[in-house]
Amino acid sequence: MTMRLRHIFHFFLLGMFVGLSLSGLIYWVITSIWFGNHLTGNLGRTDVASVTPWLAPIVWEGTFDSTVIDSIYKQQNITVATTVFALGKYTRFLRDFLESAEEHYFVGFRVHYYLFTDQPDEVPNVKLGQERYLTVKKLPSMNRWQDISMSRMEILEKLIKNELASEADYIFCLDVDTKFIGRWSVESLGRLVGVIHPWFFNAPRFIFTYERRPESQAYIPAGEGDYYFTGAAFGGSLKDVHHLTKTCQEQMNIDIANSIEAIWHEESHLNKYFLYNKPSKLLSPEYLWRDISMSSGYVKIIRFSHVAKNNAEVRPNL
Repeated sequence: MTMRLRHIFHFFLLGMFVGLSLSGLIYWVITSIWFGNHLTGNLGRTDVASVTPWLAPIVWEGTFDSTVIDSIYKQQNITVATTVFALGKYTRFLRDFLESAEEHYFVGFRVHYYLFTDQPDEVPNVKLGQERYLTVKKLPSMNRWQDISMSRMEILEKLIKNELASEADYIFCLDVDTKFIGRWSVESLGRLVGVIHPWFFNAPRFIFTYERRPESQAYIPAGEGDYYFTGAAFGGSLKDVHHLTKTCQEQMNIDIANSIEAIWHEESHLNKYFLYNKPSKLLSPEYLWRDISMSSGYVKIIRFSHVAKNNAEVRPNL
């Protein structure tokens, strides 16, 4: 009897192994179909890399089937939290941001915007669609734009920890001086998502503006690094973005204690984090373009872009 039970147990383990293996294979095949790439990254788009060295997809137009992926996520009843900061004169960008988001951003899915501002009365009355929500949170004014930029990580970490656990499935953290121009939807979702900076997506690594001072916690040595990521857009699951924001804030606090300010503030710390915590998905510069002179031949569609502005006029200490 004991021998028979042992055989049954072994067959049970074998069945589980085969089942899990088949599940993994099916997941890989479906993912390959969605994003149009295999390990070589040559299906869907041959003019750009559509997969990273660690096999994370890079999302470009032509690498996913929007109908298929929308139908899959529709069944999951997801909520996407989206944070944006508008302090001082940056409130002027809110209307374009919100109105364009309602037209292009996760259309047909539940979205909850969390707006942080020092001027709640300046928040425009924008008509939101069904299952679209806006929560306004008041912040104190700040005298330096750098402080506004660097404070975001701490605020986001607390928001996720204290409020979002039962309220959302994914979160994106976006700059407000932006506008949606094309579709941004569930093809962008992943465990940890970074957006390739439009100035550096086709540039050699030695040009990347990483923090190069060893005394900073954001330091990345010459010869290291995979991509240069923008700090204006990043996201992922609540768990992973919470760990990202908490880690970056801890590293910034160490720098502050040592009277060091990384060259590009929280963006420098974000790039350091992504170097050692690889994103599970990368979004191409379609997901954050800007008014730059470089060729956009690789970019077939612009989905989200910074808007033109006079930094000296809108930033408090310039």
